[in-house]
Amino acid sequence: MQLLILWGLGLVFGLGLILSGMTNPQKIFGFLDVTGAWDPSLALVMGGAVIVAIFPFALARRRTHALLGAPMQLPRANRIDARLVCGSLAFGVGWGLAGFCPGPVLIAAVSGAPEAVIFIAAMLTGMAIFEYRLWEKFGR
Repeated sequence: MQLLILWGLGLVFGLGLILSGMTNPQKIFGFLDVTGAWDPSLALVMGGAVIVAIFPFALARRRTHALLGAPMQLPRANRIDARLVCGSLAFGVGWGLAGFCPGPVLIAAVSGAPEAVIFIAAMLTGMAIFEYRLWEKFGR
């Protein structure tokens, strides 16, 4: 039953990404083109998502377990450090260059977009290199 609920939540999330245009790189490029033909519609999508998320996060802070029974694991870090800034810059540059971020690219790949498949291959390669370097550095 838990897998069915998680599948349904993923489906709703994916449909939201499709309806908002987050799976369309041209929509992303239009949002990021602040000096040209800027398309502010994704700012409204992001703002709406933040407003909707405020209430569940406020509730989650008071709980010790999630609704499906797993322990609640909310981020505890609240300071801005070099790792956060560098990671955010890497994410933003990748998003700007490719027009995809990890969630929407999966939906775009399912729809048959070849550039999405290339992005996923590059993303998985980067993740594998990162993991390998961590194992090498920390001996996991």
